[in-house]
Amino acid sequence: MEGPARTLILLRHAKSDWSGDEADPDRPLAKRGRRQAPDAGRWLAEHMEGVDLAVVSSAVRARQTWDLVSAELPAPPPTRSEDRAYAASADALLAIVRDLPDDATTVVLVGHNPGLEDLASSLTGQLVSLPTSALAVIGLAGEWESAGTVDADLMAWGRPPEGAPSTHG
Repeated sequence: MEGPARTLILLRHAKSDWSGDEADPDRPLAKRGRRQAPDAGRWLAEHMEGVDLAVVSSAVRARQTWDLVSAELPAPPPTRSEDRAYAASADALLAIVRDLPDDATTVVLVGHNPGLEDLASSLTGQLVSLPTSALAVIGLAGEWESAGTVDADLMAWGRPPEGAPSTHG
């Protein structure tokens, strides 16, 4: 695939804190998560030319992750909270991707497993592991509405910095 028409960045939320009695959507980040999330932001700032839009699960841990990630970007993009991304299947996430605006060529989708891993694997035909704070950068050959039916290339994946996203080669 030559240069992608669209770039989808899947970002799994950072490590959450299970010590409280919050309902799952209200669970905050753990200390480790608050340390890890900025690393993903620094990686994005260094390796991506810019992000046009962030679509973030409405879960507290996803919103907190994006706040920490976006604080590391030179120009944080507009952010859209998305209730449908919470605990979403790959098919539900694909529907969100297909609804993205045409003028956004690079989008970050912040969400949860197993949906994110399943979506990455479905789009690229490769098994993609996304532990907390990990990224998968996927280049799509066509418009958002054709995601899942056009070529998709896993361009980079991993958890910064120790497992800094490696480029596919």
